[in-house]
Amino acid sequence: MVALNARVVAVGSYEVTIARGALRTIGDVVRSIARAHRYALITDSDVAPLYAEQARSSIGSATGVFTIPAGEAWKTRESWALLTDQMLSAGMGRDTTVVALGGGVVGDVAGFVAATYMRGVPVVQVPTTLLAMIDASIGGKTGVDTAAGKNLVGAFHQPAAVIADPDVLRTLPSSHLRAGLAEAIKHGIIADASYLESVLAIGSTDLVHDANADALVDLVARSVGIKAEVVRRDERERGLRKILNFGHTLGHAIELLMDYRLLHGEAVAIGMVLESALAESLAIAEPGTGAEVQRAVASAGLPTTVPAGLSIDSLVRATHADKKARAGQAEYALPSRVGAMAGEERGWSMAVADDHVAAVLERQMTA
Repeated sequence: MVALNARVVAVGSYEVTIARGALRTIGDVVRSIARAHRYALITDSDVAPLYAEQARSSIGSATGVFTIPAGEAWKTRESWALLTDQMLSAGMGRDTTVVALGGGVVGDVAGFVAATYMRGVPVVQVPTTLLAMIDASIGGKTGVDTAAGKNLVGAFHQPAAVIADPDVLRTLPSSHLRAGLAEAIKHGIIADASYLESVLAIGSTDLVHDANADALVDLVARSVGIKAEVVRRDERERGLRKILNFGHTLGHAIELLMDYRLLHGEAVAIGMVLESALAESLAIAEPGTGAEVQRAVASAGLPTTVPAGLSIDSLVRATHADKKARAGQAEYALPSRVGAMAGEERGWSMAVADDHVAAVLERQMTA
């Protein structure tokens, strides 16, 4: 039975349902929201043994299960091609719905498959990691990585629905839970200082303990609500949605240079520390903002410093390959304080000279 404290958040044309036990009945939602002749359940090698059969059974016998290896290294054009070829071989037509069962990598790849298969079929996102529940599955961004950087090939393709079951987080490694908290911390920094404190309070405990069940549902719902409001006002990232990129310009550069050995949330955590220091150095953020962000990140057990072996020059160069770069310069979404972002008059992001970024990196890396 789905918990009574289920939360439903509207995101434009679709709804996000957050409820314990929701995975057991996803077929009811999938068939009512995105009824199809065939269903393509896309998952990965970590999630498939745990939940694929349960999900397939709930959706029905007209469901094919397609599995990619787990990990960011498989978020590629090759995985996209393999999945689409397998679906074609299985005879799936335009009356197919894709169901993405997994974390952010599965959601992005499966969403991109859905966006491009037969020129677009519906997708239902069923996130199984905290990061995917509160961020990656929301907003319709899909895509794959290339050797040049993250998410450089993709499409906007809004899901028909998102179904998040916090009970599945019990099988998630603690490192992945902490990585998910990074995006919740980001939401607090960009929009709601009081929410940030509630994230840190629950993050200091066993997130998936029964005593935290209601608080975890509320945490996911509040993060979804923050992102939903931003996406509602700017679906295609022409302005306000850029604030969701806080921590991601340098975070993506770190991920790329580390060959994705860091979890996305870990890289974003470091990026938030660096970019808040950058904002303060530019006199954009209130004094003390950088220290407050660093405290929040550290209290969640997330890394705060650039990994050993990365050079300042390589980091700065890597930011130029980011999809947010314009006219050869990296752009940054920067806070004015914890709970608010700067730059409305500049479209919510700004180009920062490489030498200034390098100076901040040098101070942070030699402190």
